[in-house]
Amino acid sequence: MIKAHHISYKFKDFHILDAVNVSVEYGEFLAIVGPNGAGKSSLLSILANEVKTEKKKILFKNKPISDWNVKELSKHKSKFSQHNAVEIPLQVKDVVMMGRYPYFDAQPDQEDFEAIKLLMQATEISHLQERDYNSLSGGEKQRVHISRVMAQLENEIKHKLVFLDEPLNNLDIKYQYKALEIIKKFTQKANSAIVVLHDLNLAAQFADKILLMKSGKVAKYGTPEEVFTSDNISCAYNFPCTICQHPINANPMIIFG
Repeated sequence: MIKAHHISYKFKDFHILDAVNVSVEYGEFLAIVGPNGAGKSSLLSILANEVKTEKKKILFKNKPISDWNVKELSKHKSKFSQHNAVEIPLQVKDVVMMGRYPYFDAQPDQEDFEAIKLLMQATEISHLQERDYNSLSGGEKQRVHISRVMAQLENEIKHKLVFLDEPLNNLDIKYQYKALEIIKKFTQKANSAIVVLHDLNLAAQFADKILLMKSGKVAKYGTPEEVFTSDNISCAYNFPCTICQHPINANPMIIFG
């Protein structure tokens, strides 16, 4: 699906990423985790073709991502950013419809309306669709943007990829799980997701692979069981932790302190 080799990136004289390798296969949910300043969001932006760097090192569907036509690429991949416009003078349904812009020039058609209806139902914001976006709470706005980003990939193309940078911010526990279930169902259809998460236990529950970062480097990569050990986590976060087995699903469960 996407392969990145030896990705390095610096801003002025500060090295943000140092020789990072990433490989995500079809149908895979990759969670990028690590402490603040580890380079997680920068890596996501580079992989999503948003930051100017040596993009020839990044292959998307066996083709350099820099060689893709921008409009065509937007039908194969979408990205949720943790920083969205503070004010958008539109109704909720129109913000979600922004995800369908790659598919029409002037007016959306029935397929576009069906796509946003499906995602507004999935994120439980249908009742907000006539509301002014600016009147919403932070969590409601977050769900609107998740709907928008996922609606962008409602098409017949196979093997799509979604990038999400801290999509759970401001969400209640219920909607954190709802959001991750939407992403998981997406990957179960042979699509892929790369998601920056802070909650290690949610990452352990939903992700197929974990990329643990520290100081711009890959500290550990593998399955949740391989990555989430007390030594790996304590070293990355510089804080002690204990790893237990989740009593319901047997996934690793991280307890700090």
